[in-house]
Amino acid sequence: MKLCITGGGTGGHLMIAQTLAQAALACGHEIIFIGSTSGQDRKYFEHNSPFATVYFLETTGVVNQRGLGKIKALFKVFKAFFKSRAILKKHQIDATYSVGGFSAAPASFASLSTFIPLFIHEQNAVEGRLNALLKPYAKRFISAYDKNCPIQGYPVNESFYKSARVRNKLESIIFLGGSQGAKAINNLALSVAQELTSRGIKIIHQAGESDYERVKKEYENLGIEVELYGFTKELPQLIPHADLAVSRSGASTLWELCVNGVPSFFVPYPHAAGDHQFYNAKFIVDNHLGWCERESENLREKLVAILDEKLEEKSKKLLEYAKKDVALEMIRDVENNLNKNNKD
Repeated sequence: MKLCITGGGTGGHLMIAQTLAQAALACGHEIIFIGSTSGQDRKYFEHNSPFATVYFLETTGVVNQRGLGKIKALFKVFKAFFKSRAILKKHQIDATYSVGGFSAAPASFASLSTFIPLFIHEQNAVEGRLNALLKPYAKRFISAYDKNCPIQGYPVNESFYKSARVRNKLESIIFLGGSQGAKAINNLALSVAQELTSRGIKIIHQAGESDYERVKKEYENLGIEVELYGFTKELPQLIPHADLAVSRSGASTLWELCVNGVPSFFVPYPHAAGDHQFYNAKFIVDNHLGWCERESENLREKLVAILDEKLEEKSKKLLEYAKKDVALEMIRDVENNLNKNNKD
């Protein structure tokens, strides 16, 4: 099978693309990637990617644009649509898997226009506008938040399953603000740092590149030693060392923490489209798998209270809830659909 994976913009979408690509590669398929020159697509896949070929087309987000900016963004998508059609024909693509994000638009529409089966993964509890638009035309629409979905679970890098463990003692905490960092989480970490140190709890902190120097200086002023990062792609190595996480609730990080068995306190990004980060975290809280609090003045109080919680029960529930081999199941589903179409 020759498969095109498209989408991206943010790390969450790109991590799904990578996980699907690895599963497809393990099954012996040829995979290409169509993304964007904007966002983080190049940072992830321009070098040392699992794809046979990668393409970065000039596109930008449309939803967040206004007036003339929206028209320009749509024109870029239109031009990229024709380039995507040519790419799909050149590689004789059998199916396209969209992982969402603005990067996915050109290749998704190009696939539909050339009658190439389109498969979609929705990473958030609230459907993105592009995915909602394409959903009626997709062969399969996968969502971990839909109990009626034929494939349950979320595609997560296999390393998180391999290093999963039950947390029964709080010795290390990790603060994750996402690839861009989160000032609210950074400030929360700084406000509670002395309390954590007094309890003998090690601090691992991804502060984001833009806020790294400020956070580093504040820790130095406090005289507290931490494992501090700006941006890192080494989360598969860092998360397993943590017994508790404080994190934004972007879908990929949320599920990586879950399948690794890390009880987590989620602080959703308040300006996420459709407030999807809040609903991602709400899904976890409703299933009694973690905690969630919107940005407010009492974040420190909430976190300090969680430090005294027994982690073992939630950690065990997370591991029971997690489902392995979701990416492989998604690839097998594509294979089955194509085989069925060929027989018909």
